[in-house]
Amino acid sequence: MNLKLYAHPFSSYCQKALIALYENDTPFEWRLLEGDDSPVVREFTALWPLKRFPVLVDGDRTIMEASIIIEYLDLHHPGAMRLVPEDPRAAVEVRMLDRFFDNYISTPQQKCVFDRIRDEPDRDDYGVVEARSMLDTSYAWLDKTMADRQWAAGDDFTLADCAAAPALFYADWTHPIGDRFPNVLAYRQRLLARPSFARAVDEARPYRPYFPLGAPDRD
Repeated sequence: MNLKLYAHPFSSYCQKALIALYENDTPFEWRLLEGDDSPVVREFTALWPLKRFPVLVDGDRTIMEASIIIEYLDLHHPGAMRLVPEDPRAAVEVRMLDRFFDNYISTPQQKCVFDRIRDEPDRDDYGVVEARSMLDTSYAWLDKTMADRQWAAGDDFTLADCAAAPALFYADWTHPIGDRFPNVLAYRQRLLARPSFARAVDEARPYRPYFPLGAPDRD
């Protein structure tokens, strides 16, 4: 096996893929994306000119997008922990929740972060208000959903939880979940206690000063 992961440890989508690799102790080679024109960055750009990470390379195959990387690992490098259920009905629920965390937690969270990086004249105050409103709506829906669940799709840790962990981690930094949504807070704590995600969080600690909104002194 000669898996290579082109990634950065502070990226939420890279953490999503890392959780899957760590859950099954899948061996891989880190290709750290750091610096504007390092040899690794040049390799990565040649593989995927859109330069969105993570990217997994398996021999002569290049796989883009964290969700697809996790599905690929389940199919081609399976471990003891299956992250997409074999039952197609259960798999639909897992994939739906994966999309929920990416589209309705991670996307508005990143909208707030990227807006802060822009120069003042280019900022989109209205867009940030909309993003924060979407986060509140998403937290409310998730709080009801998680009222009787251990993990996102039920009793088993899946692709959906790989998506949820970094999404909720950074979302709470950006737009605090607060006491209104106790089930979401409790779920976030369970995710932080999961060894695979705890490892990803620890690997990213040196980069916290780069968080544009100011990383809180917790987690």
